[in-house]
Amino acid sequence: MASIYPIITIPDPVLRTTAEPVERVDDELRTLMDDMLATMYDAPGVGLAAPQIGISRRVIVMDAARDEDPPDPIVMANPEILALSDELRTHEEGCLSIPEVTAEVERPAVARVAFLDREGKPQEVELEDIWATIVQHEIDHLNGVLFIDYLSRLKRDMIVKKFTKHKRAEAM
Repeated sequence: MASIYPIITIPDPVLRTTAEPVERVDDELRTLMDDMLATMYDAPGVGLAAPQIGISRRVIVMDAARDEDPPDPIVMANPEILALSDELRTHEEGCLSIPEVTAEVERPAVARVAFLDREGKPQEVELEDIWATIVQHEIDHLNGVLFIDYLSRLKRDMIVKKFTKHKRAEAM
């Protein structure tokens, strides 16, 4: 049975660290992918990167299926963006590592991504709309980038300050 991990929130430094590449896809990594999916669904969210559960590895999971749709998960090891469209789309993004904060972020509407699948086989896929937004958001996590980095410095600083204050209060 899959394990549910606690999700790390800002200002935890692991969220600002570049994740380590996956050397090989094995049973241990597949277990991690299953645990990440279970954690994401439990949260609930539409995407999760390994650093968000404190594991600095280049692994992401996502599922943009709506409530009434059957689950449609995608798992990726070592995802890499090959191409982005010039066409942009704006989406109200949130993040499990920054709870209760959302903001409109503009990103390319289409992303072509290379990755290793659950079996370790190289794959390439072109994702559009919400899927393109999610994959870019999750790959950002692997590079220590958060969606709030696309906001103005003032907005970003206010959000970080709020979470830092909350963490300090929790620690007392």
